Amino acid sequence: MATIPLLTPHKMGKFNLSHRIVLPPLTRNRSFNNIPQPHAAVYYSQRATDGGLLIAEATGVSDTAQGYPSTPGIWTKEQVEAWKPIVDAVHEKGGIFFCQIWHVGRVSTYDYQPNGQAPISCTDKGVTPGLDGVDWSPPRRLKTEEIPLIINDFRLAARNAIEAGFDGVEIHGANGYLIDQFMKDQVNDRTDDYGGNLQNRCRFPLEIVKAVTEEIGSDKVGMRLSPFANYMETDDSNPEALSLYMAESLNTYGLLYLHVIEPRMVRIGDRLESPYSLRPLRNAFKGTFIAAGGYRRDEGNKAVDENYADLIAYGRLFLANPDLPKRFELDAPLNKYNRSTFYIPDPVVGYTDYPFLEQLPS
Repeated sequence: MATIPLLTPHKMGKFNLSHRIVLPPLTRNRSFNNIPQPHAAVYYSQRATDGGLLIAEATGVSDTAQGYPSTPGIWTKEQVEAWKPIVDAVHEKGGIFFCQIWHVGRVSTYDYQPNGQAPISCTDKGVTPGLDGVDWSPPRRLKTEEIPLIINDFRLAARNAIEAGFDGVEIHGANGYLIDQFMKDQVNDRTDDYGGNLQNRCRFPLEIVKAVTEEIGSDKVGMRLSPFANYMETDDSNPEALSLYMAESLNTYGLLYLHVIEPRMVRIGDRLESPYSLRPLRNAFKGTFIAAGGYRRDEGNKAVDENYADLIAYGRLFLANPDLPKRFELDAPLNKYNRSTFYIPDPVVGYTDYPFLEQLPS
């Protein structure tokens, strides 16, 4: 029988992965009052396998980090205690569980900020109100002397994640949120040490990496980047230079893994293709490399087989198929995901009610 590349083992630092199918962070809006709920233990343990890597949904590092309803945090003792049984449920299945730590920056409104204050960012340029159907509030540019306080929030969140039992953390440097805002030259208009040239724009993310790795060890730290994307109007004029600079810098900190979102396909002539590839980034980074971005089973197998990536993150497919590794092994049909239930607050619907293969009518 032919080997299925996605189902071969991979050694990620000290972690022995039994397969290469990763559950990436997926915001689920079911952590009421920013506190993880017991239903999350069901959801994550459903998707846990012995030796499989799961990355928890984006989790706020402070009370200024929020921008969406009912997203979890990890800055209070109560939140840490609420995460513990969820982490335990994944570990009972033999899963390896990382917590993605984030700050949304300007992707927020007064409603989500303490005392209704302005969201913080590298800039006072806001996201266009109405984008994604939200009336985003104008942000406040962080003062230079405030930046170490935000870096410390990430450090404490990483410490809290380890206290909650997580195996490590993923620093969220993607999708147009705070770290991405600092890195990208179409948003960052600062004139201090955190703006201007590429090195200065990457100073904030790399100081976070330094603080987090010093706090919990580089063998427990990954990072997610989306250099080629322009989520929430966060774009860069030279994404290749940005991505290679970050990869090489992360090597100096001995980061465990790099998790990168594929460049989006654009219409070139009569075909959809991308002018960019993750290959140079993959070649530059020395740790485990995770690729994400609408992969199918065959595409994931090809990427692993051709050494384009070590691991492949499957978001919507893993959401709709809690037993995705088994289905890929059997090449079984997949449940279809229901986009309309991605972000509703229901603790079951669109969350823990997707059927396993054995639950389907024969």
